Amino acid sequence: MREDFFLARSFRNLEDLNIQFTQWLDQLANRRRHATTQRIVAEHFAEERPHLKPLPAGPFNSVLALERRVTRDGMVSVGGNLYSVPDCTRRRTVEVQVTAGTVTILEDGIAVASHPALEGRGQRRIATGHRTQPPPPNSQTPREVAAPPAPPLQGGTVTPRSLAIYDTIGRHLANQPGSR
Repeated sequence: MREDFFLARSFRNLEDLNIQFTQWLDQLANRRRHATTQRIVAEHFAEERPHLKPLPAGPFNSVLALERRVTRDGMVSVGGNLYSVPDCTRRRTVEVQVTAGTVTILEDGIAVASHPALEGRGQRRIATGHRTQPPPPNSQTPREVAAPPAPPLQGGTVTPRSLAIYDTIGRHLANQPGSR
């Protein structure tokens, strides 16, 4: 698509792009013989269509599980932001579960902190009770009451999220043994 459709084209807006794309599919792409299958794309799809199943009616919540190190000042870095863990956290390496709206930090499989996901990068969040000393007077770091730790998710609602999470998931999966 990058070379066949997008190359040397211009679009006034999203509607124009969609019109041109539909026209390209109908007049060119779906009529051609596919290089791998050696079949006409539209004919192959017509055969396959009756065997396709509908998407599940229930919601789907994806969870990205990561391993992170706790910094000396009791913070965990996720997506370019820092999230606090309680002072009593013993392990230096913890599991982090990231959803569209929540960052949950687990120590030995038990949730020790849950934070709302911060937008952007370079932000810090310290939950109330995670630091025994009061913040210095010049501190700009928000200290809010954290929601009670959520259990690991088994399902839920699909929520709009930043494309950066998909980039992170892809990089994580690409680095796993046997992924090539």
